[in-house]
Amino acid sequence: MSRTILPTLASPPDALAVDAESAQRTATAGRSNIVLVGLMGAGKTTVGRRLAQRLELPFIDADAEIERAAGCTIAELFERHGEAEFRKGEKRVISRLLAGRAAVIATGGGAFMDADTRALIRARARSVWLRCPLSTLHRRVQGKTHRPLLNGSDPIVALEQLIAVRYPIYAEADIIVDSTDDSVDNAATRVIEALANHPQARQVHVGLPHDAYDVTIGEGLIARAGALLAPVLPQKRVIVITDETVASLHLDALMASFERTAIAATALTVPAGESSKRLEIFGQLSDGLLEQGVERRTTVVALGGGVVGDLAGFVAASTLRGLPFVQIPTTLLSQVDSSVGGKTGINSRYGKNLIGAFHQPIAVLADISALRTLPPREVRAGYAEILKAGLISDPALFEWCERNAPAVLTGDPQVLSEAVERACAFKTRVVLDDEREEKGENGRALLNLGHTFAHALEAEMGFDGRLLHGEAVSIGLRLAFDLSVRLGVCPADDLKRISLHLERNGMPDRIAWLNQRLSTEALLDHMKRDKKMRDGQLSFVLARGIGAAFTCRDVPADSVRALFDDEGCVP
Repeated sequence: MSRTILPTLASPPDALAVDAESAQRTATAGRSNIVLVGLMGAGKTTVGRRLAQRLELPFIDADAEIERAAGCTIAELFERHGEAEFRKGEKRVISRLLAGRAAVIATGGGAFMDADTRALIRARARSVWLRCPLSTLHRRVQGKTHRPLLNGSDPIVALEQLIAVRYPIYAEADIIVDSTDDSVDNAATRVIEALANHPQARQVHVGLPHDAYDVTIGEGLIARAGALLAPVLPQKRVIVITDETVASLHLDALMASFERTAIAATALTVPAGESSKRLEIFGQLSDGLLEQGVERRTTVVALGGGVVGDLAGFVAASTLRGLPFVQIPTTLLSQVDSSVGGKTGINSRYGKNLIGAFHQPIAVLADISALRTLPPREVRAGYAEILKAGLISDPALFEWCERNAPAVLTGDPQVLSEAVERACAFKTRVVLDDEREEKGENGRALLNLGHTFAHALEAEMGFDGRLLHGEAVSIGLRLAFDLSVRLGVCPADDLKRISLHLERNGMPDRIAWLNQRLSTEALLDHMKRDKKMRDGQLSFVLARGIGAAFTCRDVPADSVRALFDDEGCVP
């Protein structure tokens, strides 16, 4: 699900140059029903009728349907049965309407407040909140005697109370359009424009039996995070963990989205970079959460790249023995890899990610528009993980990469969205088959293709930012295929094809790219401390070809030494 907020537009309808046929086609795509929500007096019925006419759809007033079914007015229903019984009947009617043919449906002001009704609308329609200021609402409802919630009350006071309670829930609607005093045609045009421009998010469902969640992929998700997350948060309270760089770019938009939906939010910030993935920072964050008085239903939100996601996830896994956790990855690498699957952790002086836990998120929001703030180097680093997925067991994905790498690396939003979706879908299949790396050689361990080399390179470089994780993976992928060729299990042509692809797209592929002489024995020593060691033997992920990775535990040390020697390493 995705949302659009459209501000008030003063232009007359013809100045907007809305193509009615195109708008109708867009407005009725996907979830076919359009549901208007808002307080009494917002214009749901008048705007809805005109909107339906313009889009050539039926118009249905849910309140009128309820009155027809009950044989009496809404006011009489309230008087005879009370609001609770009325809401039950309202829910049944709206469910029936949503199951019918495509239509524009105007709901009563309280319908969207019911969680089950909201869920039905999310599944079967696109919701539009006609947001209206108090002064306008008061003028429109003045003197109306058929409004049960206003009878016997000062209308201003009653409306103020309703606004305080309902507006944070209405803000969960897919689209927000300001309802003003201009013409009904103008209002309908604004809704049509919003529907036509409404970004269609992609979703990958991670259907674990105990921890199912969705990865939502699209543009502008950070600004809509409050509305997207409100349905899944156990408590409308979150603690955001981010780094200083990401905070300056995206934190204000995220916090504003939480404020609109009445989600209480506090932010904790750490220094940017791999150096924050250490015990000292972990301890500071854990104390920070406890100082805030978190409860077991308080959610930790990771806003940032892989470092923030790994660190915040481990803090969430450990504090109070486990807090709910949301990933909002802001780098390509974290969107396609570390945000999905539940691996969390921090580094030790003995190696990368040696301290951690499996802790699945309750939601992942991959905002493609956040990638526009990345330097090209970061995008290339993330692309290495997409490429890795194809090399492991998806030759079609590798072929897709060969065709689309330039568009990915230059930031084409549609191609980026597809790349993230493909990579997340691939990783989801692997995680569903082997969530905790318990299947050994043919399970989730295959995701470590290139990583034994990459982690050794990172450890030797000192995690100081000179070598990004994705750059190390890019080099590691070629080294893994080179080693596979040397061992006689992989065709040399596949190594040439991969090397050519990396070179053509400006990706690092050799240790010489680091412009630093590294020690063969030092790299081997780092490998011996890798968390994939078992019974004293180091596990390598090798390949019989593109899309045919496998795990091997009997690689001769001399073969690895020879490879490093040929890469220019010193003894």
